[in-house]
Amino acid sequence: MSIHDTKLTAAHRAFHTKAAGDAADDQLEIRALRDALATRDAEIKAFADKAAAEIKDHGQMLADTKAALTSLAKAGTDLQTQLLAVEQKLARRGGGDGPAVKTLGNTFTESDEWKGMKTRGGGTARIAVKAVTSVTSATTGTGGVGDAIRPQRLPYIVTPGERTFTIRDLMMPGRTDSNAIEYVKETGFQNMAAPVAELALKPQSDLSFDLLSTPVRTLAHWIHASKQVLDDIPLLQSYIDGRLRYGLAMVEEAQILGGDGTGQNLLGIVPQSTAFAFGTYSLPSDTKIDRIRRAILQVRIALYRATAVVMNPIDWAEIETLKDGDGRYVIGDPRGVVEKRIWGLPVVDSDAIAPGKFLTGAFNMGAQLFDREDANVQVSTEDRDNFIKNAVTIRAEERVALAVTRPESFVYGNLVAGNAG
Repeated sequence: MSIHDTKLTAAHRAFHTKAAGDAADDQLEIRALRDALATRDAEIKAFADKAAAEIKDHGQMLADTKAALTSLAKAGTDLQTQLLAVEQKLARRGGGDGPAVKTLGNTFTESDEWKGMKTRGGGTARIAVKAVTSVTSATTGTGGVGDAIRPQRLPYIVTPGERTFTIRDLMMPGRTDSNAIEYVKETGFQNMAAPVAELALKPQSDLSFDLLSTPVRTLAHWIHASKQVLDDIPLLQSYIDGRLRYGLAMVEEAQILGGDGTGQNLLGIVPQSTAFAFGTYSLPSDTKIDRIRRAILQVRIALYRATAVVMNPIDWAEIETLKDGDGRYVIGDPRGVVEKRIWGLPVVDSDAIAPGKFLTGAFNMGAQLFDREDANVQVSTEDRDNFIKNAVTIRAEERVALAVTRPESFVYGNLVAGNAG
């Protein structure tokens, strides 16, 4: 072997010694990154369990928990990026767990041409090098590494927008252990009270009463699910529970306001309320704000005092943005928090009432909602062929009764000036 060959061999040996040291460092770094990822995964699991409990208790994930999960997900992405970079670097050195990627020097020294030249003691050695195909994210073809790319899964379920339910809160709460609510209502009072002379006959007054009844109704719905899916994704059952309860609350609010009393429907407040007396209490030039005030007056003339105003959020937004002749807002300053009040009463902007309509009245004494069975969610395998299919039926239901004891204390009508009703 010539001096040149000896120097080449020594240089080659030194190069591989350094490469081996670098590969060992890379292996240590990979282990550290994998440990960090394992710690991150454990933290995500803990927060996912916390999120599941929050969704079950509150119907949604709290902001702090959501922020923590987002931060952990970002940290995990950064760690995955670092790990991929180190693994690729290690693979280029031939020190990875999988097949080593040979350098041009490795390929040359392992070729038959190089080995033959060493046997001959000199000469020329040539090798043919295949052009490298571009590495892409494709899942097929030469150079495609798409199968090695793993998508990042966020550790929570993205929920759609949800309504806020407030009509129930306007009324007195009640409970019952029966299937109906009965109440006695005064339906007539002939008041003959008058000044009476000494020894003269006193006038007689008369009272009449009616016994009224309102039934308890059941609101319910269900979902069919695989037992394996619920076991494998603990968050999913809590999410389904929350969505089923939300569905009950949505129907309950619609029934409280507009149930028509037919079949299994509640008889709501609106069908029993007094129509707004357009000809008596309103003028064609009235604004929406004027009409609400006149409706409050109509409640007062009926000897009740209104406690709230219900309208669609579209109408409340229009009222909030009304301006006077100088361009100043009538209701409040948009630079601050505008309290939802009009004529001294709280405003409830509900999606359950149609745009252009309003309802006002004595909610605290004119109607009462009775709970026979609170909203609850039950899971059962004893439904149809659930047992042999490893399936479950998840049912949510509640039983309530609505008693509108003083329908004359409510006034319902149109907000648009110039329209009767």
